[in-house]
Amino acid sequence: MCGIVGAVAQRDVVDILVEGLRRLEYRGYDSAGVAVVDASGQLTRLRRLGKVKELADAVALTPATGGTGIAHTRWATHGEPSERNAHPHVSSNITVVHNGIIENHSPLRDALKAKGYVFTSDTDTEVIAHLVEEELKSAGSLLAAVQKSVKQLHGAYGTVLMDKTDASRVVVARSGSPLVIGLGIGENFIASDQLALLPVTRRFIFLEEGDVAEITRHSVSIFDTAGNAVEREVHESNVSYDAGDKGQYRHFMLKEIYEQPHAISNTLEGRLSSDSVLDETFGNGAAELFKRVKHVQIVACGTSYHSGMVARYWLESLGGISCNVEIASEFRYRKSFVQPGSLLVSISQSGETADTLAALRLAKEAGYVGSLTICNVAGSSLVRESDLAFMTRAGAEIGVASTKAFTTQLVGLAMLTLAIGKYNGLTGTQQRELTEALQSLPGKLEQALALAPQIEALAQEFADKHHALFLGRGDQYPIAMEGALKLKEISYIHAEAYAAGELKHGPLALIDADMPIIVVAPNNDLLEKLKSNVEEVRARGGILYVFADTDAKFQSDATMRVINVPHVADILAPIVYTLPLQLLSYYVAIIKGTDVDQPRNLAKSVTVE
Repeated sequence: MCGIVGAVAQRDVVDILVEGLRRLEYRGYDSAGVAVVDASGQLTRLRRLGKVKELADAVALTPATGGTGIAHTRWATHGEPSERNAHPHVSSNITVVHNGIIENHSPLRDALKAKGYVFTSDTDTEVIAHLVEEELKSAGSLLAAVQKSVKQLHGAYGTVLMDKTDASRVVVARSGSPLVIGLGIGENFIASDQLALLPVTRRFIFLEEGDVAEITRHSVSIFDTAGNAVEREVHESNVSYDAGDKGQYRHFMLKEIYEQPHAISNTLEGRLSSDSVLDETFGNGAAELFKRVKHVQIVACGTSYHSGMVARYWLESLGGISCNVEIASEFRYRKSFVQPGSLLVSISQSGETADTLAALRLAKEAGYVGSLTICNVAGSSLVRESDLAFMTRAGAEIGVASTKAFTTQLVGLAMLTLAIGKYNGLTGTQQRELTEALQSLPGKLEQALALAPQIEALAQEFADKHHALFLGRGDQYPIAMEGALKLKEISYIHAEAYAAGELKHGPLALIDADMPIIVVAPNNDLLEKLKSNVEEVRARGGILYVFADTDAKFQSDATMRVINVPHVADILAPIVYTLPLQLLSYYVAIIKGTDVDQPRNLAKSVTVE
């Protein structure tokens, strides 16, 4: 995921910019670059493929001086990872960095070429540089040129531009991709995330949708979509964050559970319009491919398999197409029938899962219309070998038991449902409602995390347990499976999950007072059926632990402990209900005294068969 850092100061800023990029490395990227301009108008630009360290080494060998500069870490969307495609991009006097996707880059590119502009990269970003350069001929100022240019851009962008003939300012614009201004004394900064600027300031202004701002050493001028000058609130930050440090948390797993609202904000960033998902979020040519898709085949392992199971419910009920989900290690060793118009979707946190990678390679010869991977690691094998890629942007996940990688996969799959569904009968109203629901998700997750004290107290009752049963219905059945997996992974309690309607077909034989039954119960169309299943357990002396919607009207008593979960839209329920189950498994593992972050016999990435 791309990262932006910029500065306007009296001192040399290149070290500040590179350090800011280091702090954004958790976002995922394949190249990095920096450009600074000094008071005489001398521009120095350095770009490198690979990690920020490669860029830092280049800066050490080729010192860059200047008080105004911009820097960027890029995840490739248009054009392969390479130095020529790395940001910043230049058009004569204009230098630009950009997060997001310019959907109409192709016609803009053609129009600019017709005017004599020469493109040196394959990116959509270079269009912005040339467009602003063109508009500057008549606009009179960089600010005015940017304001005219953004009206011609369709898609999502957070962009920062500077003019080497005027090193006193930068201009920034935001549409669908967050930008934050950092306020200093005699210097000001810009970034895609405040974490990049914590070494230099704690005072921030968060730009709103459609804002354009001009930033100098001593002033910040912000204009709304209509071009009116506006004031935005200044926030004092007390954030402390390091992806490689547990910080205030006892374990990486707990830290990563609490990072989920932030991680999902990153997953959504720059990928949604007001009423839909941007097709090119999934890569070049996604829209044309999605129009041809009539069936989805998902392959994955472990936790990623559970996310795929949830997606099947979404794709069939909302997306309007059929979907199969299969464990990759089974899929690769059987002869399967490929339905016409099938898209192969692989899901993996690492992008190197051996069985999933093998399934993708076999599928390339099997007649699929294309392949898409949902992954958290830029440059991984699955990303390189798939036709399309959706990066989850979960950031570094250190704990072996997956938490934020899982929920960001679910968000990606919900967005895939939106992207495919609009070509298969999903109405404009439905698209808008689903988009609004996804935009509200980080706040809903914060509410779910507030249940932690209740769940920690509840976990005490699992201290002497050796078995557990998880129940769910519909798209909550895979969430029950994921809850059982988490409990067994880190507490070593044997746990199983069943679709609640299957109780009569065997699992009722296990029910007694020593077998805790964990139930996920959102207020949906299956709630009354689920309540009947709950009564079946109570009638046989089982002890129930029910995570229920506040409107579901479950009451705690001697045989049932109820944790009320905030009401959410149906599509969000699998994601929101995951967090209480993660917290339960964590606190039970603490009581059991196991190694939470590195449970026995398990590895973070399964790269062998």
